[in-house]
Amino acid sequence: MTAAGVVVYAEHRAGELKRPSLEALSEGRRLADALDGRLHGVLVGSGVGGLASELARYGADRVHVFDQPELAHYATESVARALAQVAEAERPAALLVAMTAMGKDLAPRVAARLDAGLVSDCQALELRQGRLVARRSMYSGKAIATCAWESELQIATLRPNVFPLAEPDASRQAEVVKGELDAAARARVTSVEAASAGKVELTEAQVIVSGGRGLKGPENFHLVESLAEALGGAVGASRAVVDAGWKDHQYQVGQTGKTVSPTLYVACGISGAIQHLAGMSSSRVIVAINKDPDAPIFKVANYGILGDVFEVLPKLTEEARAHLASRN
Repeated sequence: MTAAGVVVYAEHRAGELKRPSLEALSEGRRLADALDGRLHGVLVGSGVGGLASELARYGADRVHVFDQPELAHYATESVARALAQVAEAERPAALLVAMTAMGKDLAPRVAARLDAGLVSDCQALELRQGRLVARRSMYSGKAIATCAWESELQIATLRPNVFPLAEPDASRQAEVVKGELDAAARARVTSVEAASAGKVELTEAQVIVSGGRGLKGPENFHLVESLAEALGGAVGASRAVVDAGWKDHQYQVGQTGKTVSPTLYVACGISGAIQHLAGMSSSRVIVAINKDPDAPIFKVANYGILGDVFEVLPKLTEEARAHLASRN
C-alpha cells in the first residue's frame, strides 16, 4: 500500500474536544509517522473552527473543518458524509474514531458508505509491512483477537483510556481546510438534552467507583457516590443493581453495559461475574472491596480489601477528602 497518512474524527462537546478523540489523534500521529504520511483531523459542527489549533498541538498536519449552522447538533448521516468526503479526497491508509457512544454510531455508517472494513474496540494497533494489525478482546475478555483488514481503507474504533495521550506541542501548526457539506438528511436533530449534565462521562472517566448488590439497596448508593466525588471520578454499577432498578442503565458496566478502561476502578460489593469483568478488566488499577474472600473480583484485582463496604467506604472517602485537602 502507498502510505497516505491517517484521518481522525475529532469529537467535541460544549466547545471542548473529547479526551478519547485526542487519544485517537495521538495514536494517529504515531501511525502517520510510521507510514511517512500526514495526519488529518476532521471537525464537524457549528462554531468549531477555533478547535483546529488544539488538534494541531496534538499532532494534526491538516485539519478539515466543516463549520455550518445546520451542523450544530450531531447527526449520523451528515457527519458520516463529511468523514467519507475527507477520506475520498485524501485516500488515507487508516481512519480512526474513538469508541464513544457517538463513535460506535458513526464508524459503521462511514465504513458502509466507503465499503471499507471496520474493527471495533481496538486496544492496540501496530503496522506490519505497511498494513494495520489490531488487537481486541473477545468472549467477555477470555481471548484476544488479532485482526487485519482486507479493504484498502482500514477503519478502527479505539477504546478510550487505553491509548496514551501525547504531550501537546504549542509550537505546532496545521493547515486548515474549510469543507462544505450538503447537510440535507432524512432526519434532523432539533435539540439535545443531556440527562447527566456536569457529571463525568463513564466511558471517559479516569476514576470509576462502582457499586453492586453488596450495598443491599438504593438508599446506600450514596456511599459509592461520595467516594466517587472525593476522587473526582464517575459512578458505575453492576447489572444486578441496574436490573433491580437502583440505578439507570447508563451507569451499567459490563458486557451488556459500558466497556470502561479507567486508571482506577473501585468495585464495591461486586462479586465479579464474568459479564461485569468483560466491561472493566482492562482498567489499569482495580481495587475490590468485598466481604466474601472467594469473590471472583479478587482474582482480577490489583488490590483487595476484605471487609464490609458499609465500614470501608466511609473511611476511604474520609481519607480521600483529607488527602485532597492537604494537596490544596
